[in-house]
Amino acid sequence: MSLRLTKFQKQLCNALQKGLPICWRPFNEIAKELHSDEIETLRQTKQLKDLGFIRRICAIINHRALGLTSTLVAAHVPEQNLAEVVEAVNSLDNVSHNYRRGHHYNLWFTLQAQTPEQIRDILLNLGGRFGIDFHSLPVKQVFKLDVRFDADIKDFELLQQFQEAPKTEPVELNEKEKIILSKLQDNLEVTEEPFAFLCGEGLTKEDVLKIITDLIDKGVIRRIAAVVDHRKLGFTANVLFAGEVPQERIVQAGQRLAHFAIVSHCYERETFENWPYNLFAMMHGRSMGQIQRVINKFTEAEKIKSFQLLPTAAELKKQPIKYRLY
Repeated sequence: MSLRLTKFQKQLCNALQKGLPICWRPFNEIAKELHSDEIETLRQTKQLKDLGFIRRICAIINHRALGLTSTLVAAHVPEQNLAEVVEAVNSLDNVSHNYRRGHHYNLWFTLQAQTPEQIRDILLNLGGRFGIDFHSLPVKQVFKLDVRFDADIKDFELLQQFQEAPKTEPVELNEKEKIILSKLQDNLEVTEEPFAFLCGEGLTKEDVLKIITDLIDKGVIRRIAAVVDHRKLGFTANVLFAGEVPQERIVQAGQRLAHFAIVSHCYERETFENWPYNLFAMMHGRSMGQIQRVINKFTEAEKIKSFQLLPTAAELKKQPIKYRLY
């Protein structure tokens, strides 16, 4: 059971996930938006962190803008080998998420690298070590990447607007941008001036705000925002949806699915032998019934007959990748 939040705390959770305004006293601006004051907003934000509703406040970084590539990996791991395979996968610094799912393919993790060849070599190494096939499903199209959980949502079938998918072209960063970006990966202190620690070494507060704004404009930083514990907010049910969609209808179907509020991620991915499912979506709700109603509505509208549902059986790793920029 989730702890009960006040109306203001729910609004604050939503505002912090939307992102801090890029100004010297961002909590003061959020306070104005919520018809409160800076002192109370800071106090409530600290409380939300102390209670575990907010995991951290940091830069949400677009790895593609840093020239990195990524993939989703699926594997069938026999039960007797699961613990040692999980340990090996979790030990990789470039694995951010790893889940056990209720399916024949029971291990699913995300993997980043400098090149597709590096990803192939990592998976070949794992496969040779354990005698298991690790299947790579890289993204072909991004329809939605907007991981925000509405703390006050009531209609899970709601269609919503969402932040556009990040740019995919790598950008060049100067040394000052690399320094600022590196530091913004850490958990920001909840204080009146949360960006003040970035000053020094010749950087004024005006310099800092301009560099952050430039990094956002370049598509490197999506936003500086709260990352929440969705389970504490009551989103205790989730499932990975994988549907088989004809190529001529993939864009229409992907865009329709992406607009459901219940969907945080939506992609077209490559397939592999005996896995024809190319449309993926991560769905979160307060019950499987809420999720199932959205799935029924979507699959009926798009006439999708062939799909798989992969519920999360265990969260094995969830840790942001720390990018080494210099």
